[in-house]
Amino acid sequence: MKWTRIGQGLLAAAACLGLGFGITSCSPSDTIDYLFVTSNSASAGGNGQVSSWHVDSVSGAISQVAGSPVSSQGANPVAEVASPNQQHLYVANHGSNNIAEFIIGTDGQLSSGHTYTTPGSEPVALAINNAGTLLFVLDFYGPGFTDASPGPGALVVFPVNSDGTLGTPASSGGQPYTTLQCFPTGVAVAPNGSYAYVSNTNSFVVTTSPPSTTTPPPTPTTCPTSGTISGFSVSSSGVLTSVPGSPFSAGTTPTGIAIDVTSRFLYTTDSVQNELIAYGILSGGALQPLTNGPFATGVFPVNLVVDPRDQYLYVSNYNASTISAFTISQASGQPSALASNTFDTHDPGPTCILVDPALGRYVYASLSQFNAVAAAQLNPNTGELTSVQNSPYSVTGTATCVAAVPHGNHATQYVSSTAGQ
Repeated sequence: MKWTRIGQGLLAAAACLGLGFGITSCSPSDTIDYLFVTSNSASAGGNGQVSSWHVDSVSGAISQVAGSPVSSQGANPVAEVASPNQQHLYVANHGSNNIAEFIIGTDGQLSSGHTYTTPGSEPVALAINNAGTLLFVLDFYGPGFTDASPGPGALVVFPVNSDGTLGTPASSGGQPYTTLQCFPTGVAVAPNGSYAYVSNTNSFVVTTSPPSTTTPPPTPTTCPTSGTISGFSVSSSGVLTSVPGSPFSAGTTPTGIAIDVTSRFLYTTDSVQNELIAYGILSGGALQPLTNGPFATGVFPVNLVVDPRDQYLYVSNYNASTISAFTISQASGQPSALASNTFDTHDPGPTCILVDPALGRYVYASLSQFNAVAAAQLNPNTGELTSVQNSPYSVTGTATCVAAVPHGNHATQYVSSTAGQ
Protein backbone atom coordinates (compact mmCIF):
# COMPACT_ATOMS: atom_id res chain seq x y z
CA MET A 1 0.00 0.00 0.00
CA LYS A 2 1.31 3.43 -0.89
CA TRP A 3 0.12 6.79 0.34
CA THR A 4 -0.93 9.16 -2.39
CA ARG A 5 -3.11 12.09 -3.36
CA ILE A 6 -5.69 11.80 -6.09
CA GLY A 7 -4.38 13.25 -9.34
CA GLN A 8 -6.65 14.55 -11.97
CA GLY A 9 -7.23 12.95 -13.93
CA LEU A 10 0.32 4.10 -21.13
CA LEU A 11 -0.03 1.40 -24.13
CA ALA A 12 0.94 -1.50 -26.50
CA ALA A 13 -0.77 -1.27 -29.88
CA ALA A 14 -4.35 -2.46 -29.76
CA ALA A 15 -5.57 -5.06 -32.21
CA CYS A 16 -8.45 -4.31 -34.58
CA LEU A 17 -11.71 -5.92 -33.48
CA GLY A 18 -13.60 -8.57 -35.38
CA LEU A 19 -17.37 -8.11 -35.17
CA GLY A 20 -19.38 -11.14 -36.23
CA PHE A 21 -17.96 -12.31 -39.58
CA GLY A 22 -16.66 -8.87 -40.53
CA ILE A 23 -13.57 -7.01 -39.49
CA THR A 24 -13.68 -3.48 -38.10
CA SER A 25 -10.97 -1.33 -39.60
CA CYS A 26 -8.57 0.55 -37.34
CA SER A 27 -7.43 2.86 -40.13
CA PRO A 28 -7.32 6.63 -39.55
CA SER A 29 -10.32 7.07 -41.88
CA ASP A 30 -12.49 5.30 -39.28
CA THR A 31 -11.19 7.43 -36.41
CA ILE A 32 -13.79 9.53 -34.55
CA ASP A 33 -11.57 10.67 -31.68
CA TYR A 34 -7.96 10.82 -30.61
CA LEU A 35 -7.48 9.51 -27.08
CA PHE A 36 -4.48 10.69 -25.05
CA VAL A 37 -3.19 8.68 -22.08
CA THR A 38 -0.62 9.89 -19.56
CA SER A 39 1.58 7.35 -17.82
CA ASN A 40 4.64 6.75 -15.70
CA SER A 41 7.23 4.37 -17.09
CA ALA A 42 10.58 3.22 -15.72
CA SER A 43 11.96 3.30 -19.29
CA ALA A 44 11.10 6.97 -19.87
CA GLY A 45 14.30 8.35 -18.31
CA GLY A 46 12.66 9.97 -15.30
CA ASN A 47 9.90 11.68 -17.27
CA GLY A 48 6.40 10.41 -17.82
CA GLN A 49 4.83 9.71 -21.21
CA VAL A 50 1.80 10.71 -23.26
CA SER A 51 0.50 8.27 -25.87
CA SER A 52 -2.00 8.95 -28.67
CA TRP A 53 -4.67 6.50 -29.81
CA HIS A 54 -7.21 6.24 -32.62
CA VAL A 55 -10.78 5.58 -31.46
CA ASP A 56 -12.62 3.42 -34.00
CA SER A 57 -16.04 4.77 -35.00
CA VAL A 58 -17.85 1.41 -35.13
CA SER A 59 -16.35 -0.57 -32.27
CA GLY A 60 -14.73 1.90 -29.86
CA ALA A 61 -11.47 -0.05 -30.17
CA ILE A 62 -8.28 1.95 -29.78
CA SER A 63 -5.07 1.63 -31.81
CA GLN A 64 -1.84 3.50 -31.28
CA VAL A 65 -0.94 6.54 -33.39
CA ALA A 66 2.37 6.33 -35.24
CA GLY A 67 5.18 8.09 -33.39
CA SER A 68 3.52 7.60 -30.01
CA PRO A 69 4.30 7.88 -27.10
CA VAL A 70 6.20 11.10 -26.41
CA SER A 71 7.77 12.42 -23.23
CA SER A 72 5.41 14.28 -20.89
CA GLN A 73 8.21 16.83 -20.38
CA GLY A 74 8.28 16.19 -16.67
CA ALA A 75 8.01 13.61 -13.92
CA ASN A 76 4.80 11.93 -12.81
CA PRO A 77 2.09 13.28 -15.16
CA VAL A 78 -1.25 12.98 -13.35
CA ALA A 79 -3.73 15.20 -15.19
CA GLU A 80 -4.41 16.45 -18.71
CA VAL A 81 -6.91 18.56 -20.61
CA ALA A 82 -7.38 19.35 -24.31
CA SER A 83 -8.17 22.80 -25.68
CA PRO A 84 -11.71 23.29 -27.04
CA ASN A 85 -10.29 24.05 -30.51
CA GLN A 86 -8.67 20.57 -30.46
CA GLN A 87 -5.23 21.95 -31.23
CA HIS A 88 -3.44 21.72 -27.88
CA LEU A 89 -3.07 19.32 -24.96
CA TYR A 90 -1.91 20.43 -21.51
CA VAL A 91 -0.37 17.96 -19.03
CA ALA A 92 0.29 18.49 -15.31
CA ASN A 93 3.59 16.94 -14.24
CA HIS A 94 3.15 16.49 -10.51
CA GLY A 95 6.74 15.55 -9.80
CA SER A 96 8.27 18.44 -11.76
CA ASN A 97 5.86 21.21 -10.72
CA ASN A 98 5.22 22.11 -14.34
CA ILE A 99 2.57 22.22 -17.05
CA ALA A 100 3.59 20.91 -20.47
CA GLU A 101 1.93 22.20 -23.63
CA PHE A 102 1.63 19.93 -26.69
CA ILE A 103 0.49 20.64 -30.22
CA ILE A 104 -2.04 18.09 -31.52
CA GLY A 105 -1.42 17.21 -35.16
CA THR A 106 -4.25 16.43 -37.57
CA ASP A 107 -3.09 12.78 -37.40
CA GLY A 108 -3.20 12.72 -33.59
CA GLN A 109 0.57 12.97 -33.17
CA LEU A 110 1.80 15.19 -30.36
CA SER A 111 4.69 17.63 -30.62
CA SER A 112 6.15 19.40 -27.62
CA GLY A 113 5.55 23.09 -27.10
CA HIS A 114 6.50 24.96 -23.94
CA THR A 115 6.61 24.07 -20.26
CA TYR A 116 5.47 26.35 -17.45
CA THR A 117 6.32 26.26 -13.76
CA THR A 118 3.40 26.66 -11.39
CA PRO A 119 3.55 29.16 -8.49
CA GLY A 120 2.86 26.43 -5.94
CA SER A 121 3.89 22.80 -6.11
CA GLU A 122 2.66 19.32 -7.03
CA PRO A 123 -0.11 20.16 -9.56
CA VAL A 124 -2.92 17.58 -9.41
CA ALA A 125 -5.74 18.75 -11.69
CA LEU A 126 -6.46 20.89 -14.77
CA ALA A 127 -9.51 22.49 -16.38
CA ILE A 128 -10.03 24.85 -19.29
CA ASN A 129 -12.96 27.14 -20.04
CA ASN A 130 -15.12 26.52 -23.11
CA ALA A 131 -13.78 29.65 -24.79
CA GLY A 132 -10.29 28.14 -24.55
CA THR A 133 -8.91 31.37 -23.08
CA LEU A 134 -8.18 30.33 -19.48
CA LEU A 135 -6.36 27.28 -18.11
CA PHE A 136 -7.02 26.44 -14.44
CA VAL A 137 -4.21 24.63 -12.59
CA LEU A 138 -4.74 23.13 -9.16
CA ASP A 139 -1.58 23.02 -7.02
CA PHE A 140 -1.75 20.56 -4.15
CA TYR A 141 0.32 23.00 -2.12
CA GLY A 142 0.58 26.77 -2.32
CA PRO A 143 3.98 28.49 -2.35
CA GLY A 144 6.16 27.61 0.63
CA PHE A 145 4.41 24.33 1.48
CA THR A 146 5.48 20.74 0.81
CA ASP A 147 4.85 17.21 2.06
CA ALA A 148 7.40 17.92 4.79
CA SER A 149 5.62 21.15 5.70
CA PRO A 150 2.03 20.84 4.44
CA GLY A 151 -0.38 23.72 4.09
CA PRO A 152 -3.18 25.09 1.90
CA GLY A 153 -3.44 24.46 -1.82
CA ALA A 154 -3.61 27.03 -4.60
CA LEU A 155 -5.63 27.66 -7.76
CA VAL A 156 -3.70 29.24 -10.62
CA VAL A 157 -5.32 30.72 -13.74
CA PHE A 158 -3.15 31.01 -16.85
CA PRO A 159 -4.44 33.06 -19.80
CA VAL A 160 -4.23 31.00 -23.02
CA ASN A 161 -2.91 32.85 -26.04
CA SER A 162 -4.24 32.33 -29.57
CA ASP A 163 -1.29 30.06 -30.38
CA GLY A 164 -1.92 27.86 -27.33
CA THR A 165 0.93 29.24 -25.25
CA LEU A 166 0.25 30.37 -21.70
CA GLY A 167 0.59 33.89 -20.37
CA THR A 168 1.39 35.21 -16.90
CA PRO A 169 -1.01 33.87 -14.25
CA ALA A 170 -3.87 36.18 -13.31
CA SER A 171 -3.25 38.15 -10.14
CA SER A 172 -5.28 37.60 -6.97
CA GLY A 173 -4.57 40.08 -4.20
CA GLY A 174 -1.19 40.81 -5.75
CA GLN A 175 -0.26 37.10 -5.98
CA PRO A 176 -0.29 34.84 -9.10
CA TYR A 177 -2.61 32.34 -7.37
CA THR A 178 -5.64 32.06 -5.09
CA THR A 179 -5.23 30.32 -1.74
CA LEU A 180 -7.52 27.35 -1.06
CA GLN A 181 -8.08 25.02 1.87
CA CYS A 182 -6.09 21.81 2.40
CA PHE A 183 -5.27 18.94 0.03
CA PRO A 184 -7.42 20.00 -2.97
CA THR A 185 -8.01 17.31 -5.60
CA GLY A 186 -10.37 18.49 -8.34
CA VAL A 187 -11.25 21.61 -10.31
CA ALA A 188 -14.16 22.28 -12.68
CA VAL A 189 -15.23 25.30 -14.72
CA ALA A 190 -18.87 25.95 -15.55
CA PRO A 191 -19.53 25.61 -19.29
CA ASN A 192 -20.83 29.19 -19.34
CA GLY A 193 -17.42 30.30 -18.04
CA SER A 194 -18.82 32.27 -15.11
CA TYR A 195 -17.70 30.11 -12.20
CA ALA A 196 -14.92 27.74 -11.11
CA TYR A 197 -15.06 25.26 -8.23
CA VAL A 198 -12.44 23.27 -6.32
CA SER A 199 -12.91 20.20 -4.10
CA ASN A 200 -10.89 20.42 -0.87
CA THR A 201 -10.52 17.05 0.85
CA ASN A 202 -8.93 18.67 3.95
CA SER A 203 -7.36 15.30 4.69
CA PHE A 204 -4.81 13.17 2.86
CA VAL A 205 -6.52 10.65 0.57
CA VAL A 206 -4.95 7.18 0.44
CA THR A 207 -4.82 5.07 -2.75
CA THR A 208 -2.27 2.87 -4.47
CA SER A 209 -1.94 5.01 -7.58
CA PRO A 210 0.59 7.75 -8.30
CA PRO A 211 1.54 10.32 -7.25
CA SER A 212 2.77 8.65 -4.09
CA THR A 213 4.85 9.31 -1.04
CA THR A 214 6.08 6.78 1.49
CA THR A 215 5.01 8.85 4.48
CA PRO A 216 1.70 10.72 4.38
CA PRO A 217 1.99 14.32 5.52
CA PRO A 218 0.25 15.31 8.75
CA THR A 219 -2.92 17.34 8.47
CA PRO A 220 -2.27 20.92 9.63
CA THR A 221 -4.36 22.02 12.58
CA THR A 222 -5.56 24.96 10.48
CA CYS A 223 -7.38 22.62 8.07
CA PRO A 224 -11.15 22.14 8.44
CA THR A 225 -12.25 18.77 9.81
CA SER A 226 -14.42 17.89 6.80
CA GLY A 227 -14.50 18.37 3.06
CA THR A 228 -15.51 21.55 1.27
CA ILE A 229 -15.93 23.06 -2.17
CA SER A 230 -14.48 26.49 -2.89
CA GLY A 231 -16.43 28.53 -5.46
CA PHE A 232 -15.23 31.51 -7.47
CA SER A 233 -16.64 33.87 -10.06
CA VAL A 234 -14.29 34.23 -13.02
CA SER A 235 -13.59 37.43 -14.94
CA SER A 236 -12.69 37.42 -18.64
CA SER A 237 -9.04 37.90 -17.67
CA GLY A 238 -9.08 35.06 -15.13
CA VAL A 239 -9.37 37.05 -11.93
CA LEU A 240 -11.13 34.98 -9.25
CA THR A 241 -13.57 36.30 -6.66
CA SER A 242 -14.97 34.07 -3.94
CA VAL A 243 -18.74 33.54 -4.34
CA PRO A 244 -21.07 34.22 -1.39
CA GLY A 245 -21.06 31.39 1.14
CA SER A 246 -17.86 29.76 -0.14
CA PRO A 247 -16.45 27.34 0.85
CA PHE A 248 -19.43 24.97 0.93
CA SER A 249 -19.77 21.81 2.99
CA ALA A 250 -19.05 18.69 0.89
CA GLY A 251 -19.21 15.54 2.97
CA THR A 252 -16.05 13.94 4.32
CA THR A 253 -13.49 13.88 1.51
CA PRO A 254 -14.69 15.27 -1.85
CA THR A 255 -12.41 14.24 -4.70
CA GLY A 256 -13.73 14.39 -8.28
CA ILE A 257 -15.88 17.32 -9.39
CA ALA A 258 -18.00 17.97 -12.49
CA ILE A 259 -20.61 20.46 -13.74
CA ASP A 260 -23.51 19.69 -16.08
CA VAL A 261 -23.73 21.10 -19.61
CA THR A 262 -26.26 23.79 -18.64
CA SER A 263 -24.08 25.15 -15.78
CA ARG A 264 -26.99 24.61 -13.35
CA PHE A 265 -25.76 21.61 -11.35
CA LEU A 266 -22.51 20.51 -9.72
CA TYR A 267 -21.51 17.01 -8.61
CA THR A 268 -18.69 15.73 -6.43
CA THR A 269 -17.64 12.30 -5.13
CA ASP A 270 -17.11 11.62 -1.43
CA SER A 271 -14.44 8.93 -1.50
CA VAL A 272 -14.78 7.92 2.16
CA GLN A 273 -18.57 7.82 2.38
CA ASN A 274 -18.94 6.16 -1.07
CA GLU A 275 -21.37 8.84 -2.19
CA LEU A 276 -22.18 11.25 -4.97
CA ILE A 277 -23.13 14.72 -3.70
CA ALA A 278 -25.22 16.96 -5.96
CA TYR A 279 -25.82 20.72 -5.82
CA GLY A 280 -27.81 23.33 -7.63
CA ILE A 281 -25.74 26.33 -8.76
CA LEU A 282 -27.68 29.41 -7.68
CA SER A 283 -27.57 32.90 -9.12
CA GLY A 284 -24.25 34.35 -8.00
CA GLY A 285 -22.56 30.93 -7.94
CA ALA A 286 -23.56 29.71 -4.47
CA LEU A 287 -24.18 25.95 -4.10
CA GLN A 288 -27.36 24.42 -2.68
CA PRO A 289 -27.47 20.67 -1.96
CA LEU A 290 -30.16 18.82 -3.93
CA THR A 291 -32.92 17.05 -2.04
CA ASN A 292 -32.79 13.28 -1.45
CA GLY A 293 -29.00 13.27 -1.62
CA PRO A 294 -26.29 12.15 -1.26
CA PHE A 295 -26.49 9.20 -3.67
CA ALA A 296 -24.75 5.84 -3.25
CA THR A 297 -21.81 4.91 -5.50
CA GLY A 298 -19.35 2.03 -5.54
CA VAL A 299 -16.43 1.78 -3.11
CA PHE A 300 -14.04 4.74 -3.08
CA PRO A 301 -15.36 6.96 -5.89
CA VAL A 302 -12.62 9.31 -7.10
CA ASN A 303 -13.74 10.87 -10.38
CA LEU A 304 -16.80 11.47 -12.53
CA VAL A 305 -18.02 12.81 -15.87
CA VAL A 306 -21.30 14.13 -17.32
CA ASP A 307 -22.04 12.93 -20.86
CA PRO A 308 -22.35 15.54 -23.65
CA ARG A 309 -26.14 14.99 -23.90
CA ASP A 310 -26.44 16.10 -20.26
CA GLN A 311 -28.50 12.98 -19.53
CA TYR A 312 -26.04 10.62 -17.85
CA LEU A 313 -23.32 10.75 -15.22
CA TYR A 314 -20.57 8.18 -14.65
CA VAL A 315 -18.43 7.69 -11.53
CA SER A 316 -15.14 5.78 -11.38
CA ASN A 317 -14.93 3.69 -8.20
CA TYR A 318 -11.27 3.14 -7.44
CA ASN A 319 -11.45 0.31 -4.90
CA ALA A 320 -14.45 -1.44 -6.44
CA SER A 321 -12.94 -1.50 -9.96
CA THR A 322 -16.29 -0.37 -11.33
CA ILE A 323 -18.06 2.55 -12.98
CA SER A 324 -21.41 3.64 -11.53
CA ALA A 325 -24.00 4.96 -14.01
CA PHE A 326 -26.74 7.51 -13.28
CA THR A 327 -29.40 9.36 -15.22
CA ILE A 328 -29.74 13.11 -14.59
CA SER A 329 -33.11 14.84 -14.31
CA GLN A 330 -33.12 17.72 -16.78
CA ALA A 331 -35.45 19.68 -14.51
CA SER A 332 -33.92 19.12 -11.08
CA GLY A 333 -30.42 17.80 -11.77
CA GLN A 334 -31.08 14.89 -9.43
CA PRO A 335 -29.16 11.72 -10.32
CA SER A 336 -30.87 8.33 -10.31
CA ALA A 337 -28.96 5.05 -10.49
CA LEU A 338 -29.61 3.00 -13.61
CA ALA A 339 -31.09 -0.47 -13.26
CA SER A 340 -27.78 -1.78 -14.59
CA ASN A 341 -25.85 0.66 -12.47
CA THR A 342 -22.47 -1.03 -12.21
CA PHE A 343 -19.97 -1.58 -15.03
CA ASP A 344 -16.99 -3.83 -14.23
CA THR A 345 -13.69 -2.40 -15.52
CA HIS A 346 -12.15 -5.90 -15.08
CA ASP A 347 -8.79 -4.48 -14.01
CA PRO A 348 -8.42 -2.42 -10.81
CA GLY A 349 -8.00 1.24 -9.98
CA PRO A 350 -10.13 3.36 -12.37
CA THR A 351 -9.22 7.04 -11.96
CA CYS A 352 -9.78 9.56 -14.78
CA ILE A 353 -12.91 8.95 -16.86
CA LEU A 354 -14.33 10.52 -20.04
CA VAL A 355 -17.06 10.17 -22.65
CA ASP A 356 -15.81 10.38 -26.23
CA PRO A 357 -16.44 13.94 -27.48
CA ALA A 358 -17.24 13.09 -31.12
CA LEU A 359 -20.31 10.87 -30.81
CA GLY A 360 -20.74 10.41 -27.08
CA ARG A 361 -20.87 6.65 -27.68
CA TYR A 362 -17.83 5.38 -25.76
CA VAL A 363 -16.47 5.75 -22.23
CA TYR A 364 -12.78 5.40 -21.32
CA ALA A 365 -11.11 5.22 -17.92
CA SER A 366 -7.46 4.98 -16.89
CA LEU A 367 -6.76 1.91 -14.73
CA SER A 368 -3.87 2.98 -12.56
CA GLN A 369 -3.29 -0.31 -10.74
CA PHE A 370 -3.04 -2.50 -13.82
CA ASN A 371 -1.41 -0.33 -16.51
CA ALA A 372 -4.47 -0.30 -18.72
CA VAL A 373 -7.41 1.66 -20.12
CA ALA A 374 -10.98 0.37 -19.87
CA ALA A 375 -13.35 0.95 -22.81
CA ALA A 376 -17.15 0.73 -22.72
CA GLN A 377 -19.93 1.38 -25.22
CA LEU A 378 -22.58 3.85 -24.04
CA ASN A 379 -26.18 3.22 -25.09
CA PRO A 380 -27.42 6.80 -25.67
CA ASN A 381 -31.06 5.76 -25.15
CA THR A 382 -30.55 4.15 -21.74
CA GLY A 383 -27.13 5.24 -20.49
CA GLU A 384 -26.10 1.64 -19.86
CA LEU A 385 -22.50 0.59 -20.47
CA THR A 386 -21.30 -2.62 -22.13
CA SER A 387 -17.69 -3.62 -22.53
CA VAL A 388 -15.89 -2.95 -25.81
CA GLN A 389 -14.35 -6.17 -27.08
CA ASN A 390 -10.74 -6.72 -25.94
CA SER A 391 -11.12 -4.14 -23.16
CA PRO A 392 -9.16 -3.31 -21.07
CA TYR A 393 -6.27 -2.28 -23.32
CA SER A 394 -2.75 -2.69 -22.01
CA VAL A 395 -0.59 0.40 -21.58
CA THR A 396 3.11 1.05 -21.15
CA GLY A 397 3.72 2.13 -17.58
CA THR A 398 1.19 3.20 -14.98
CA ALA A 399 -1.79 4.88 -16.64
CA THR A 400 -2.75 8.02 -14.75
CA CYS A 401 -5.30 9.95 -16.82
CA VAL A 402 -7.16 10.20 -20.14
CA ALA A 403 -8.24 13.07 -22.41
CA ALA A 404 -9.66 13.16 -25.95
CA VAL A 405 -10.49 15.39 -28.91
CA PRO A 406 -12.90 14.63 -31.78
CA HIS A 407 -11.50 13.85 -35.22
CA GLY A 408 -13.52 15.42 -38.02
CA ASN A 409 -16.99 16.92 -37.71
CA HIS A 410 -19.47 14.92 -35.69
CA ALA A 411 -22.68 15.61 -33.84
CA THR A 412 -23.55 13.77 -30.64
CA GLN A 413 -25.88 11.05 -31.84
CA TYR A 414 -28.94 9.19 -30.62
CA VAL A 415 -29.53 5.69 -31.94
CA SER A 416 -32.28 3.13 -31.55
CA SER A 417 -31.52 0.49 -28.97
CA THR A 418 -30.57 -2.88 -30.46
CA ALA A 419 -29.26 -6.08 -29.04
CA GLY A 420 -25.74 -5.65 -27.70
CA GLN A 421 -25.97 -1.86 -27.53
